[in-house]
Amino acid sequence: MTEDYDGRPDPDALLDSILSEEPTREGTLKIFFGYAAGVGKTYAMLDDAREQRRNGADVLVGYVEPHTRPETMALLEGLPVLPPLTVPYRNIALREFDLDAALRRKPELVLVDELAHTNAEGVRNRKRYQDIEELLKAGINVSTTVNVQHIESLNDIVQNITKVQVRETVPDYVFDRADMVKLIDIEPDELLRRLEEGKIYRPERAETAMRNFFTRENLRLLREIAMRKAADRISHVNQSEKRMAGKMASTKLLACIGPSPSSAKCIRWTARTAEAFHAPWVAAYVECLENREVTEEDKKDIRANMDLAEELGGEIVTLNGDTLATVIAGYARMSGITNIVIGKSRNKKTLFNRFDADLEDKLIALIPGIEIHIIPGNLPARAYRKTKRRRVQRPSLSFSWADTLKTLACLTAATLLSFVLRALDIGDQNLVMVYILSVLAASRMTAGYLYGVVASVIGVLAFNFFFTVPYYTFNAIQPGYPITFLIMLLVALVTSAMTVRIKTQAQLALERERRTEVLYEINKKLLVTRGTENITALTNDYLTALFGRSSIFYTQDPATNAAGAFRQAESAPDDAFLLSEDERAVAHWVFLNLKNAGAGTDTLMGAGGFYMPVLAQGKILGVIGLSCRTERLSQSKRLFLQMIASQVAMALERQRLSDEQRRILVDAEKEKMRSNLLRAISHDLRTPLTCISGSSAAILESGDALDKKTRDQLLADIREESQWLIRLVENILSVTRIKDGTASVSKVPEAAEEVAAEAVSRLRKRFPGRKIRVKVPEELLLVPMDATLIVQVLINLLENAVKHSGDGTEVDVVVRKAGNDAVFEVLDNGEGIAERDLPYVFDSGVSERKRSADASRGMGIGLSICMSIIKAHGGKMEAANRSGGGAVFRFTLPLPEEHRHGE
Repeated sequence: MTEDYDGRPDPDALLDSILSEEPTREGTLKIFFGYAAGVGKTYAMLDDAREQRRNGADVLVGYVEPHTRPETMALLEGLPVLPPLTVPYRNIALREFDLDAALRRKPELVLVDELAHTNAEGVRNRKRYQDIEELLKAGINVSTTVNVQHIESLNDIVQNITKVQVRETVPDYVFDRADMVKLIDIEPDELLRRLEEGKIYRPERAETAMRNFFTRENLRLLREIAMRKAADRISHVNQSEKRMAGKMASTKLLACIGPSPSSAKCIRWTARTAEAFHAPWVAAYVECLENREVTEEDKKDIRANMDLAEELGGEIVTLNGDTLATVIAGYARMSGITNIVIGKSRNKKTLFNRFDADLEDKLIALIPGIEIHIIPGNLPARAYRKTKRRRVQRPSLSFSWADTLKTLACLTAATLLSFVLRALDIGDQNLVMVYILSVLAASRMTAGYLYGVVASVIGVLAFNFFFTVPYYTFNAIQPGYPITFLIMLLVALVTSAMTVRIKTQAQLALERERRTEVLYEINKKLLVTRGTENITALTNDYLTALFGRSSIFYTQDPATNAAGAFRQAESAPDDAFLLSEDERAVAHWVFLNLKNAGAGTDTLMGAGGFYMPVLAQGKILGVIGLSCRTERLSQSKRLFLQMIASQVAMALERQRLSDEQRRILVDAEKEKMRSNLLRAISHDLRTPLTCISGSSAAILESGDALDKKTRDQLLADIREESQWLIRLVENILSVTRIKDGTASVSKVPEAAEEVAAEAVSRLRKRFPGRKIRVKVPEELLLVPMDATLIVQVLINLLENAVKHSGDGTEVDVVVRKAGNDAVFEVLDNGEGIAERDLPYVFDSGVSERKRSADASRGMGIGLSICMSIIKAHGGKMEAANRSGGGAVFRFTLPLPEEHRHGE
């Protein structure tokens, strides 16, 4: 950036800099919305594109479904069409939208048909709406089409009406973020007539469609839903945020999710309700004793439901606790939840849950002030029971030889101990306690409920067989024994269940404590860690230790050839693939789009790692990548990683602000130095310029009247002052380069005596009559330095000594070795430095009132140059007055390791 004489920046350059730093404007999204295929969405989109092209817009047809409707395809004539991307899939060639080609072409407007389309395997994004999001991020306007049945939150409603489940859906946030939604509408009867005429589908397909989806009743209801959706959008836009602030603050919904078939419907209902009330909502999954052990299929269902809730704009939380109802109630009270939405599927009562209260009844009892909404599931009772039977095999009821041996050992020990106690004539009630103790031990040492129940039954039978009359039979003569056996069994069962519950609670508490401890430990270490490299190294250490996977951390976009900080896990020696170009491309995509990508996501699914952006206030500060080659990250691990990423984001943001503050302080100090330097220059230039001007004027005005001696003296004065000005300019350039950091100091070992001799010889040429003494050590002293700069330092110091001491005085130059440093001293026998000037001798901006009144030329610039050069060499410099009169200027340069010995 250029600057004019008074230090102000050039306005044009400043404007260019601001414009270059301005973020790219996002493109606008226009959706042509309809209630069924054939209403004319694509036709209207193409017609609109032709109109914009006539108005001079750069229009590109990115992808249009190859319809058999001639009037629609005729509108493509005259429009530039992007060739489709051919993707091989199962021995057939699929045609897809070529996203990369559109980004390279970068037109003003791109037409992309079928917003809800699912891309073929091998394409970067799984869904077409994700392609459109990339186009919008790149500043490209997009026009697209979608039907009402493809809106995610309306999927259940459409399914109930048409009895057809629509697989391809679009998250509501994509529809809501559209800059313009144009409703394309025709009468259902007209649509059916067009369908009969073969203008929408081929005749054989049209006949099937009219019997199923395209019935008059279905089309009327779908048309109503589409109009309501469009009307809700208009209403939402028209309502001011100020008017809705109270409503938003007073309503907050909580959707309880799990592997149940009703969870997806519950999530969609909550999203629709939250949108209608313009209220925030949360989707919560609870890990507790009631659903502690789930199958792999359950985990997939839970992950799918969490992904659905995230797509629909909900906040995802995972809760831990003892029972489902208490955890939900506690979270609702703390988070200000006003409405709780739970799914309800028909559940057959069993012996174990026949007397348990339903979840909604427990919630009403715990939080009576919160509204409970119950959403019925989609599956019929028979299908749901079949699903539950498929999941009945749980680890809590599984068989294990190790646990079987532990249970038998506990019961055998109890039996042997009971024989001993009976031999000692101890009562039967104590034998009962021994067996109850064995059941407690078996429950504590084994996993699940199975072995506690088995131990309870076997313990009662063993007590009956070995220790009741008649012995070694299962008969009980005394009438009180059956009651004793029953009470013993009940006590053993309750004790066993409580032991298993307490053990599971302890495990849950341990997991929560461990997770909280890790987050606290990371936060504590990040608070004291300074420097981006140290923060990334600390983060990688924790990620590798916690997840057992190799990790990589990018703090800059890999597209700028920035290398990521890679940490390889000991258990995964083959994870160097994270450094490959393909994986760097995934991290680059995350930098651009601020979204997760890689393994387990819908974007760049073929990557070997999972990549998550580190965001702070909407700005990306880095990207974290974890290896997923052996196993993908579960939803709980993703949430934990997100928590860690938020802690890292705060640390990086704090470091960024600290660096920015330091830069501002440095810039302010540089600006202050420039101002002071200009003031010093203006003062120091007056004397030589006045001398040059006066001498030249005297020569020109006097002409031949001047004698030769006077003329020669005036010319000598002009030459001397001109040389001084040249040296001054060189010094100014040197100090500016060094203080701005643009001049590098290249240090090589130099003989100290030769450097001192060079400076003295050059000064004697300018002051031939001045006596200068040099004292150097007898041994050769090699000092790492930039000899040219150090010579300039000595010349400045010598010139300063000569100028500020009397004509008959001597100047001494001393070079010696002191410990680990080489010491250079310049001593004069003048009047010394005034006490008031000592603190400012190395300041380039010495003000007029701080300088001696008789100083014809300031010494601030030259000494400031000396200080800058010595600091750049890693040395020190000081000035002081000598006891006998005069001043001494001393600087030290560090010696290399091999020369660091005593004097």
